[in-house]
Amino acid sequence: MKTITTADDRVAVEQTPCMIPDLTIKDLLSAIPAHCYQRSAVWSSAYVVWDFFLLAVIYKTATFLDAFITPEQISLPNAHLYSIGHFAVWALYSFFSGLVMSGIWILAHECGHQAFSESKVLNNTVGWFLHSALGVPYHSWRISHAKHHASTGHMTQDQVYVPKTRSELKMPAFDSNNETLEGSTVSQKVMKELWEAVGDSPIVNAIGCVQYLLLGWPFYLIANAAGQTRYPVGTNHFKPTSIIFAPHQYWQIIWSDIGVIVWALSIAGAIHRFGFADVFRLYLAPYLWVNHWIILITFLQHTDPLLPHYRAPEFTFPRGALSTMDRSLLGDLGSFMGWIGACTTHGLSETHVLHHVCSKIPHYHAWEATYALRRRLDQAGVKLQGRPGGWSEMYRVFRDCRFVEDEGDIVFYKNGHGLAAARPVFADHSASDSGVEIDTNKEA
Repeated sequence: MKTITTADDRVAVEQTPCMIPDLTIKDLLSAIPAHCYQRSAVWSSAYVVWDFFLLAVIYKTATFLDAFITPEQISLPNAHLYSIGHFAVWALYSFFSGLVMSGIWILAHECGHQAFSESKVLNNTVGWFLHSALGVPYHSWRISHAKHHASTGHMTQDQVYVPKTRSELKMPAFDSNNETLEGSTVSQKVMKELWEAVGDSPIVNAIGCVQYLLLGWPFYLIANAAGQTRYPVGTNHFKPTSIIFAPHQYWQIIWSDIGVIVWALSIAGAIHRFGFADVFRLYLAPYLWVNHWIILITFLQHTDPLLPHYRAPEFTFPRGALSTMDRSLLGDLGSFMGWIGACTTHGLSETHVLHHVCSKIPHYHAWEATYALRRRLDQAGVKLQGRPGGWSEMYRVFRDCRFVEDEGDIVFYKNGHGLAAARPVFADHSASDSGVEIDTNKEA
């Protein structure tokens, strides 16, 4: 984010123009080849089998290497290196197993969108088993997630990653004499007040990221953390009478709870029989990685200083769908790791904008559909390809997206100094800004 200090001791930021689209859903869907909408139970099931095969290969590789790291097989200069070697093998096992298990999580997510097959019964059966095996209340989350898709980016209707407002964070009230509502200029006095109020520092941000990645997913399910702020305290995904659900969905929530209870009892039984160390090494450590990846992927898809959020007067479904971002998961570690990230998680991070335009398109058609959709969006001056998704990007976004204003129908995140990296522009209103692309790789 480039800033300058003005003559009256204010700090001004060079904001990136963000094209607010006026496309219709027909404009978007018609750009996608017809065959991309086809769903195949055989193909989808093959990916389930493939993922479990990969888990078996990773496990066999880890056990082989673990058995190989012994004085009889390999000579190391220090006895402690054997312990380090064993730890490294199982750490890598948990990392890669966590990625593949995230792919299984994503296939269950496709079941919830009815993208797995043409059969609703098959979709919900497979989805319940796969998500229950990962501690996810299938129907409960399916229902809230559908609401998220219907109102993505809506300040009062979206279900998750809803920005906190200035007043909700109890920050100093907006001062029109010393700052602008759009966050283009702020006096140094107000910058200091906001910085102190938000408690911003590298250490605080780093700790916040770790907490978010490790605890964000279970706390969202249990306590509506980062969820819709207008929901009452105590809102969660396990109570059939929660505000999230309609009365006719009661028994679907109960059935989802049963799946999670069976999952928890299975883990307890495994610990009783095999011991905590083995269960943690083989399942719980990869499971923590799954929670981590799901939060990292989805947080970065929906959070960035250059993504708008809408209040009711300006919200439309296409605008909400296009307030998301495609990112190359692990692409910051190089093209090979980017390929690993995309393949193991079935392109969820890389094709997410398309997924919000039409969630029934299966992942094996999502790549072709994404490229077709991007060509249509390019014509409208909209580019939604962000920086690669990884830990450094998680830190940057977490640091730069602190709050939004209580006023305004189109709002962008402000950082801890009260500066916003983007401003809205409309193709119909400004010839000079017509066709402006959101350069999501620009320093913000």
